[in-house]
Amino acid sequence: MLQSSSMGKHHLHGAVGVAGLALCAIILFFLKTKEPWGQLSGIDLSILEDTVSHVAPVHLHLFIISCIFLIFFTFIYKLLFSPLEMVKLPEDVGYIAKDGCSKSRTANEVRRRKKIGDLPPVYPNGWFRVLDSHMLKIGEVKEVTVVGQNLVAFRGEDGKAHVLDAYCPHLGANLAVGGHVVGNCIECPFHGWQFQGDSGKCVRIPYAEKVPDFAKVGVWHSCEVNSQILVWFHCDGEEPHWTVPEQEEISKGEWVSRGRTEHYVNAHIQEIPENAADIYHLTHLHTPGLVSGVDLRYIKNQTWQFMQHDWKAQWEPESSPNSHCSQMLLKHSLYVFGIHWPILDLHVVARQVGPGLVFLRFHHSFLGSGIIIQGVTPVEPLMQCVTHRIFYQSNIPTFVPKFILKGESIQFERDVMVWNNKMYVLKPLLLKEDSTIQKHRRWYSQFYSENSPQFHFQRDTLEF
Repeated sequence: MLQSSSMGKHHLHGAVGVAGLALCAIILFFLKTKEPWGQLSGIDLSILEDTVSHVAPVHLHLFIISCIFLIFFTFIYKLLFSPLEMVKLPEDVGYIAKDGCSKSRTANEVRRRKKIGDLPPVYPNGWFRVLDSHMLKIGEVKEVTVVGQNLVAFRGEDGKAHVLDAYCPHLGANLAVGGHVVGNCIECPFHGWQFQGDSGKCVRIPYAEKVPDFAKVGVWHSCEVNSQILVWFHCDGEEPHWTVPEQEEISKGEWVSRGRTEHYVNAHIQEIPENAADIYHLTHLHTPGLVSGVDLRYIKNQTWQFMQHDWKAQWEPESSPNSHCSQMLLKHSLYVFGIHWPILDLHVVARQVGPGLVFLRFHHSFLGSGIIIQGVTPVEPLMQCVTHRIFYQSNIPTFVPKFILKGESIQFERDVMVWNNKMYVLKPLLLKEDSTIQKHRRWYSQFYSENSPQFHFQRDTLEF
């Protein structure tokens, strides 16, 4: 025990010595390159130079090796134990940039040139995710955009989340930009008017003796379930027609968050859930292995044909009282060099609830169970924010759900490349094998009302 303690002290002194040497070198470099600072500090640089020059030849290689090991172990730790966090910008996925053209310019060019076609209403009625719960701490204020509306989300001191119209009815200041949480109210940054989170009613005006009864800001129906904050939208202002189903495994802490991805899709919102009923696109677009990547120009490259996915799927709407729900049953198999690997078979039940939520439950024989919650939130008429958040058994190593989510993301980005560049066809040329697509469209139409917002754009400028 004594020898072990002595050796530990020896290694500790060595590590401290290397760290001290590195610090001296950094200070010396900084002071020599910033000569006025060296003069002001009053430090004799020759002392530092002598120290580094005598000790550096002995310990420099230890310092370099230590840095390499630190970087390596940091990478391994993040790979194995940190949840996956992947957020893509609108221009990051699904576009082919021309020579000398930036990704953002390419994305804007595609949006301007793309033929729109005849569209269903752009904003269906339903629940839409705005934030994950951990993104909104007590006393925090966030600006969010849903169905073309700027909103303010904040969490009061009682821990409850609220979502209101962003603009103050006084002079139009944005409550989400500089606004503060006071108790369970949001305070306007312009004149200090305070609005209750529950009712939207103004309860205090600093310079007024009386608050008018009609002074209020619009309140959005919201709920917080499955570690997400959602809002209800209905074009006619109707109350919620259904509730968001709570996943008990998440509420009880049996399944924990292991990562999230976020993408933007330049398409009509209906295109995304319609994929579930488009059975035959799976065999063409999603058969190539994950190693083939996401660029549709290269996914069928012969180099990667040794790995193939096999999909068996069926889609059906649910009956009353859950007629707002549908299910896709999916079985996945993997073939490597033509050999089936049953150890990687995966069974998925994808249940869509309303127009903007999908719960993908999956089970594996020994890798456990989990769920991916997909949120499709219309930001603009033809811009959807799509998030995927995975919850998995807490006793399963983090890298397992990370791999599943990453694989799902690769497959999803192949779809994004199609969606970002396609037009919506209101009356498609369908075969009898495509019957589920038309069936899905009839089912989805229940989320539109007579007054649902339609898409309009200026044909002279092609801006929307």
